[in-house]
Amino acid sequence: MDSLGMIELNSIARGIEAGDAIVKTADVKLVGAYASCPGKYVVMVRGKIAAIKSAIEVGAKTAGKSLVNDIIIANVHKQVFTALNSKTEIVSKGAVGVIETYSLATAVLLSDAAVKAANVDLLEIRLGRGLGGKAFTILTGDVSSVKAAIEVAEATNKEDGLLAHTAVIPRISESMLRTLI
Repeated sequence: MDSLGMIELNSIARGIEAGDAIVKTADVKLVGAYASCPGKYVVMVRGKIAAIKSAIEVGAKTAGKSLVNDIIIANVHKQVFTALNSKTEIVSKGAVGVIETYSLATAVLLSDAAVKAANVDLLEIRLGRGLGGKAFTILTGDVSSVKAAIEVAEATNKEDGLLAHTAVIPRISESMLRTLI
């Protein structure tokens, strides 16, 4: 199973520079690298854990004071990659959960924890484009599974406090569900 590494910077120029250093450092595959609001830059890579650790360490060093957050997730859940690319079909399985964060990297970390903890499907992880630097995750499952996933996400975020809000919606309306597409 692949691992995921991610850095989030408050500088686009430093982000591009750090991204280049990351992909040159180790045998990693670029998942995404792009500017997001408000003037942040995010770089995500996947690969073997040792390569990810080495690459993210170099990226964080290159980022210097521009580093906002970095994460490494060993054995990342396969749904995380699909949800990051918005390639999941939006279908409610009873309840919908929302995890809103102040950090793009935190959104990915909490999404992985949530999907590993409960029988839920990640629908999307939306990272900071047009969101004022925030990110959010949409997941679905039966009510008890969604509640369990949200509780794990909240517990996982105790250290850095970058979780903004969560919601569990037991039976989302069809019209609201369509807005998530």
